Amino acid sequence: MATTDLEAAQPVREATVSGAWRFIAQLLARADVKFNGTRPWDMRIHDPQLPERVLALGNLGLGEAYMDGQWDCEQLDEFFAHVLRAHLDDQIDPSRLVFYALKARLMNRQTVRRAWKVGQQHYDIGNEFYEAMLDKNMAYTCGYWSGGAKTLDEAQDAKLDLICRKLGLKPGMRLLDIGCGWGSLMKFAAEHYGVSCVGVTISKEQAALGAERCKDLPVEFRLQDYRLLDEKFDRIASVGMFEHVGPKNYRTYMEVAHRCLADDGLFVLHTIGKNRRDTTPDPWIDKYIFPNGELPTIGQIADASGGLFVAEDLHNFGADYDRTLMAWHANFEAAWPRFKAQMGERFYRMWRYYLLSCAGAFRARDIQLWQWVFSKNGLLGGYQRPA
Repeated sequence: MATTDLEAAQPVREATVSGAWRFIAQLLARADVKFNGTRPWDMRIHDPQLPERVLALGNLGLGEAYMDGQWDCEQLDEFFAHVLRAHLDDQIDPSRLVFYALKARLMNRQTVRRAWKVGQQHYDIGNEFYEAMLDKNMAYTCGYWSGGAKTLDEAQDAKLDLICRKLGLKPGMRLLDIGCGWGSLMKFAAEHYGVSCVGVTISKEQAALGAERCKDLPVEFRLQDYRLLDEKFDRIASVGMFEHVGPKNYRTYMEVAHRCLADDGLFVLHTIGKNRRDTTPDPWIDKYIFPNGELPTIGQIADASGGLFVAEDLHNFGADYDRTLMAWHANFEAAWPRFKAQMGERFYRMWRYYLLSCAGAFRARDIQLWQWVFSKNGLLGGYQRPA
């Protein structure tokens, strides 16, 4: 039984700690995970205080303990797929996180001032690092593998082309990309569909490299908050940015898209989403990866767009994000020797935990990837999703 597995770790000194071990071991057994087991998704424990840390701080404690080397797992992605498929995260609701949950629900954590934090903390860590991890397009969003792609480059090309076809792009059109990143969509659309593009981002590093990559194309990068946009475009796309908007700003975001879209235009929204509305952001992801981010639900997007747009199409290919994240992880591992001295072991463990825990979450279908197609007034005769 799982309680005997702790003997392979270190002696537990106090009865309270033993109780924590037993409780966590029983939880993990529901997900077919063991302490110091032999399977690749089992946990290898290096510190007997780990269960108390997890019980006190939930997901935040689990992630920080991994960063600190208190535990390891050969296949973190499979560990999280097991845990999330069994919904073990619902079993731990530590009182110390009550304030965090209230703050997430009551505060607007994505104000104009706060919105820049994720750019500084996450996207501006170095273009060379992202060039090593991503595909040739530098697309930092889910690739489209379902069409038969075999490589990351093929999956990202397929995703970008799918968005362009969903938008019905034609030469001479003007495309707005809200949250354009390094300009992967704009570059692809300008090269293959003959459109001109304007993109907004809150990352200085992304804007600088993106402008260099698109220097000979009709592509403009703007370092600004999306709320300042007020001009007309034939088409709008937003790929992997809505996760940074926040529930208190969803309606404002949709109002911006509505005022900027031509009356006969189309708007593609590509976003990660969650299954349940009554959840708060993962505190570890919020602290270390995407500060002030929050995943929407289908209902929240529908509420925010109501009266402004007609939802023409909703496409879920969240399972493809598992393969995308695993491809990013493979690239990250291969490139790590180049960055090890600069970034250090704790960053390595943090980034590995981020990529593989997210892959496990998509594998467990705990989170989704949606592409919405919106029109202002509804297309006469209906909308046909491209094959």
